[in-house]
Amino acid sequence: MKKLVVIVACFVTSFSMQAQKLNSLTPKEQKQGWKLLFDGKTLNGWRNFNKKDLGTAWKVSDDAIMLDNSVMDGWNTKGGGEITTDAVYENFVFVCDWKISEGGNSGIIFNAQEDDAQKHPYSWNTGPEFQVLDNDGHPDGKIDKHRAGNLYDLIKYAPENVKPVGEWNHAMISQKNGLVKLYLNGRMVIEYNIHSDEYKALVANSKFKGMENWGTFTKGHIVFQDHGNKVWFRNIKIKQL
Repeated sequence: MKKLVVIVACFVTSFSMQAQKLNSLTPKEQKQGWKLLFDGKTLNGWRNFNKKDLGTAWKVSDDAIMLDNSVMDGWNTKGGGEITTDAVYENFVFVCDWKISEGGNSGIIFNAQEDDAQKHPYSWNTGPEFQVLDNDGHPDGKIDKHRAGNLYDLIKYAPENVKPVGEWNHAMISQKNGLVKLYLNGRMVIEYNIHSDEYKALVANSKFKGMENWGTFTKGHIVFQDHGNKVWFRNIKIKQL
């Protein structure tokens, strides 16, 4: 009987470890309709925004998509640039883990449009941003609406629950019929509706006020930003609603 208990315990432990494996889907997630956007080995399904290829500065390192900023080109990384999902998503739940370098800045942009590369060369010309930042080491940390987990330049949240630089944070973006919810480390931190007058007023008073139709799209690409700093993303998954 003791031997059976030990065998069962080992099986449960083994199954638990498999369920927590990085960059994979559990049987439950598969049943729920989740799709893996990063397999932990390749950058298949990702390319530079407004381009067909992918810069060499984006690499797979330590089971994560990592931006290698060892060579710079202005405020961007040489061979870097923003990277985007091949697919466009509408009504979804997106999750990933992110880690930023000391003094680093990046972001997760969603609903980004590739309709006009000259008019919209960057994803943030059309889509809102879930801020990724070292709050203590980057100048943007001194700006209330530019801190990690905020809807960049529009909405701040409190109390903050971002983890220290170098540690992994868990982000979730839920969007359905214009209602958007942002989560950081298991807690909903921001909620808004892009059709509301309150949201329109926020845009009108932001740095994006002069950008035509900015933040009004309910579908688009999901993008990781190159802001010239080393950043990591892993466990990247999406479920369409």
